Amino acid sequence: MSKKKSRRKEYVPTAVEQARDELFSHILRCGVLEAAEEQRKEWFDDTMEYLAERYEDLTPVEVKDLRTLGERYCQPVVARKETVEAGVA
Repeated sequence: MSKKKSRRKEYVPTAVEQARDELFSHILRCGVLEAAEEQRKEWFDDTMEYLAERYEDLTPVEVKDLRTLGERYCQPVVARKETVEAGVA
């Protein structure tokens, strides 16, 4: 009997997935998380222009969606109230 070789398809990420991963990598490396809102906007303008040029297959809608993901990622975490009173209705 001969062994059957399993043929796995190699996963190739889409242009959107590659651009998303690169965007998140840039966010973490460039310190944009600590930037002021105006600086953050300028940074995103420049970065999205770069990504649109680098990944030519991206549609304008995909570039916009990537920016939305990146901006949401940069938003501060909403803190919970520290004290909760029990039994108060």
